[in-house]
Amino acid sequence: MHEHWMSIYEYAEMTNMEVEEVEALIVRGKLTTFVEEGVVLIDPSQSMGEIVPATLSELSASQADITMGASFVEKTIGTIINLHEKVLIAKEETIESIKNENMFLKEALSSLQELYDEDRRTIDTLTTQLKLSQQEVEFMRRKYKLMWGKTIEEHAAQ
Repeated sequence: MHEHWMSIYEYAEMTNMEVEEVEALIVRGKLTTFVEEGVVLIDPSQSMGEIVPATLSELSASQADITMGASFVEKTIGTIINLHEKVLIAKEETIESIKNENMFLKEALSSLQELYDEDRRTIDTLTTQLKLSQQEVEFMRRKYKLMWGKTIEEHAAQ
């Protein structure tokens, strides 16, 4: 259910931030979190809008803010790049999965086509055998009719 959630340590590593900085963002309510089995999990996709400043003036309020802001922007860009890489990896996995599924379906369709062709040949063979059997039955019927017809005529003549 929480596949895209990550621990504080994973988030700190991905964003190149200290764990304390991440915890400070959590305390200020800037990150979307979830606690599962005593572990705090962060949703990086929901949190990006909260931790990126809304205006440039927020970053340049003082000289200390500019220094912290530049570092923060650098880390934010790093986070975005890491998230983008994860999205690309997931996309490649999805494409590979779809290719495998398409290959499976192609093989299944080919197998069904072979079965259909084999059944078609069997039907053609059976139809030919049926026609030959019908011709043989018709021949035998005429033969017996001629044979019994002569016998009846000879018997009637006596």
